[in-house]
Amino acid sequence: MPKLFLAASMPAAALALAAPAQAAPHDGASFIHDYDADRDAKVTRAEFDAGRAARFRATDNNGDGWLSEAEYVGEYRARLEQQLAASDRGEEKKAEERQRQMRQAHVRFGVLDRDKNAQMTPAEYNASGDRAFAEQDDDKDGTITKADVAAKEAKRAANRDSTAR
Repeated sequence: MPKLFLAASMPAAALALAAPAQAAPHDGASFIHDYDADRDAKVTRAEFDAGRAARFRATDNNGDGWLSEAEYVGEYRARLEQQLAASDRGEEKKAEERQRQMRQAHVRFGVLDRDKNAQMTPAEYNASGDRAFAEQDDDKDGTITKADVAAKEAKRAANRDSTAR
């Protein structure tokens, strides 16, 4: 691997590994925090794709170009353990969360591995990222901003209010 590529990919890999334990953040503020590489309070599609690619490469421990369930779940377990270590929850609650999240990680792998060959390809991995980005980009301009987050939250609140009636 050329030194330039390694040096350029290290910050992106560090960003990917430092992300919180969700597979793909569902709330906009976490999404922006996780993927805003240049810290300008917005996420462009290029930033998102670079972060996802770095996370995939970091997860592909043996460099074969696809993720096994062990690689996918193992990478998630490492992020989850970091999150739980920083949590102020009691040990019992941490154990419950660990069990729930790890069970979900195995389910998630099965869902993302669309052809069920036990090898998650970059395309399979990216399909979930594409859906997550589209969900967060409320105005569909290719950039996720605080305005997108606010609009999405307003829609959720309106939906909650209408279903509560």
